[in-house]
Amino acid sequence: QVQLVESGGGLVQAGGSLRLSCAASGRTFGTYARGWFRQAPGKEREFVGAIDWSDNTYYPDSVKGRFIISRDNAKNTVYLQMNSLKPEDTAVYYCASSGDAARLVRGVTDYWGQGTQVTVSS
Repeated sequence: QVQLVESGGGLVQAGGSLRLSCAASGRTFGTYARGWFRQAPGKEREFVGAIDWSDNTYYPDSVKGRFIISRDNAKNTVYLQMNSLKPEDTAVYYCASSGDAARLVRGVTDYWGQGTQVTVSS
């Protein structure tokens, strides 16, 4: 099994930046892809980025050009650098893992973290 722990959330003003981290532990073999999702109150879970085993990245149009996902395999950690934040980005952000990035893009996840709150004030 895999355990994922997010960190780095907090309160930031619009236009600011925030970097989220997700550390993985346990049996990570086969979990080559990592991704980030977010969920705001009353809204559906939204995909915000994924990175596969060869460091290819995937983003939805809503965050493309503002968010950057990266990973440090030696640390078993994936990052989400969020720039030019908007109030609409306010949500609980979750990291997830899967054996294939395509699954994450489709919203199919094998493991979830507990989430970290990101609040963007205007």
